[in-house]
Amino acid sequence: MVSAQVARNIVGIIGNVISFGLFLSPVPTFWRIYKAKDVEEFKPDPYLATLMNCLLWFFYGLPIVHPNSTLVLTINGIGLVIEGAYIIIFIIYAAKNTRWKMLGVLALEAAFMAVVVAGVLLGAHTHEKRSMIVGILCVIFGSIMYASPLTIMGKVIRTKSVEYMPFFLSLVNFLNGCCWTGYALIKFDIYITIPNALGTIFGLIQLILYFYYYRLTPKKGKNVELPTVLTKNAITSGDVSVTIEK
Repeated sequence: MVSAQVARNIVGIIGNVISFGLFLSPVPTFWRIYKAKDVEEFKPDPYLATLMNCLLWFFYGLPIVHPNSTLVLTINGIGLVIEGAYIIIFIIYAAKNTRWKMLGVLALEAAFMAVVVAGVLLGAHTHEKRSMIVGILCVIFGSIMYASPLTIMGKVIRTKSVEYMPFFLSLVNFLNGCCWTGYALIKFDIYITIPNALGTIFGLIQLILYFYYYRLTPKKGKNVELPTVLTKNAITSGDVSVTIEK
């Protein structure tokens, strides 16, 4: 019979693989941004929220805070590198006002993490207290990360278009929440359970919205352009004739 710890490790490894897929899921979006040299209508909120979330979970997984959390530590370390790359690309191609707002948010995140690290290491002297303080912060910011696509979901409802809510990101977001919720329930960890349970719910809502509005989303390349052809007689008479190119 498989012990709870072995089962938890197996689910944790699967969770790491899915989380890695979650971190990589925006690659098509950023390839599109790179080719267009423009961020278009994409929002930086999910990437800024995910960076903050990874910073806190990376700190939570350190042996000086919560021992025996190697799986949490490694995947969030990888996430930090990937999300950092996304944010750099976004800043490069964003409009000036958006760029400055992002830099302001990043400065606030850096200052906040410095205060958290100093406060926890100097003010809490046991693993239990450190885990509790950082865990509560992880719950808060993990919930914010999973809720950050709400801005995109609102845009989907307003425009009746899923163009700026990638399906793969929504799917992996849902699977990631499911897997880490299962990981936390095997050997109950409330700090991992709460944000990932919320992630499962938000991911499911995104998938429902995607399937509902997908058929209403205008397909690119389907518009028929009607070039205007002005003939000599039309110019003199004031009439305009229109031909449809096939």
